[in-house]
Amino acid sequence: MSDTAHLLRDLQAGGINRRAFVTRALALGASFSAIDIMLQACGGGGSGGAASSTTPIKWSTWAGAQSAKRFQAFTDKYNADHKTNVKFLAIPSYDEYLPKILAELNAGIAPDVFYAADEHIIKLIKNQTIAELTPLLTGSSSQIKQDDYFPGLWGAAKTHSGKLYGIPVDCNPLVVWYNKKVLAQAGISEMPADLYAQGQWTRDAFQEMLNKLQAVKKTGYVLDNDSMMYHYSWVLNNGGQIYDNDGYGNFVANQDAKSIEIFQWLADNVRAKKITYGATLPSNQGVDLMFMANQVGFLTEGRYYLSEFKDARSRGLDYDIAPIPSNAGKGGIAGVFLAYIVMNKKTKNPDAAYQFLSNYVYKDGEILRLKDDGNAVPSVKGADQVVLDGSDPMHAQYLLDARNNGFATFASEMGTPGLSADIVSAFDQVFLKGADVQATLDKVATMVNPRIKEAQSLLQ
Repeated sequence: MSDTAHLLRDLQAGGINRRAFVTRALALGASFSAIDIMLQACGGGGSGGAASSTTPIKWSTWAGAQSAKRFQAFTDKYNADHKTNVKFLAIPSYDEYLPKILAELNAGIAPDVFYAADEHIIKLIKNQTIAELTPLLTGSSSQIKQDDYFPGLWGAAKTHSGKLYGIPVDCNPLVVWYNKKVLAQAGISEMPADLYAQGQWTRDAFQEMLNKLQAVKKTGYVLDNDSMMYHYSWVLNNGGQIYDNDGYGNFVANQDAKSIEIFQWLADNVRAKKITYGATLPSNQGVDLMFMANQVGFLTEGRYYLSEFKDARSRGLDYDIAPIPSNAGKGGIAGVFLAYIVMNKKTKNPDAAYQFLSNYVYKDGEILRLKDDGNAVPSVKGADQVVLDGSDPMHAQYLLDARNNGFATFASEMGTPGLSADIVSAFDQVFLKGADVQATLDKVATMVNPRIKEAQSLLQ
């Protein structure tokens, strides 16, 4: 809590009068306008620096129509519960989101609180437009603490020295979704979740199923190419390493035997047409549509398709999930897609902005946003029931297990502008044109590591 917030609390408790409050707040550097806002909040019965009804806190994220309705409902409830005037400002296009936010930050009219994707946050740290949240999280009055969130989810929002600039709003850990009808058509009687329970859900078992699916002319598995997280999940879950120094260091997969073997296994299956590479799909044929049309056996995705899959049940879709298979037959490490909520460093009402931010990612806030067909998994501890309620998919617990053991995109990769897209492009040559795996890994290391070194100061 800031010194001015302590003063405001003393004023509300009757420990000091308004004249003393104004004198001390001015001495602490508060502006007359800020003092006026705090006094209005105090006079209006607010607490903890809450915004007055005439001084709205603004927040923003990218949002389609359905998501925007959910965000607006959360905002309305927050306003009613806290007697505030928070405004939600949706930006529909993800591609236009960061340029718009940066332009607003430069013009001094940006929201007080806003979303930042993992690919955005380093840029915002670099240009010093978002506030460091570590002191607020460690404050005695904060309703959220760092330990409330799963350690693998911080990614580039946490510098190597431990400074936090964003809180994960929720997450989407990767699991294997499988189409029961398609597997049955290939003569597969024992489902992946059953094999996993027996400790037999291995990569060899998965390979055998791919072979059977190909034999009945079904697409076995689609390896998405939107992000390297799909590839990295297979590598790490089977004992490989991508970056050293806890994800803040160099690209080392080209020197790691297990990593090389997994990349080669993926490439071999793509070339044998047992795995379909996402970039080869027609533009109008997404992996979700293939899955719902009973054309493919396996996908590796998060919870974001659940609502679609539930709706497709009436058309004959039967699905479940399992962890990504590993050589050991046990659940391991999975990539987790994330976004963070951050605070404008120049907000005129930091206490109220932080109060809203922390409420948004507090246990109750995440439950409210994710219940009833929410499309993500809670990032905060204590909200797991929203995933487990209704047992859909049947083994929904595996989504939580994947989050618990998951990893955000590596800080070295997210902290270097344009790097992720360049790595995807390099591996496209392996899966689309048959480029040599070892040579490509070496090429990536040569391209990546000097750029990471140049960007290291931002990660500290």
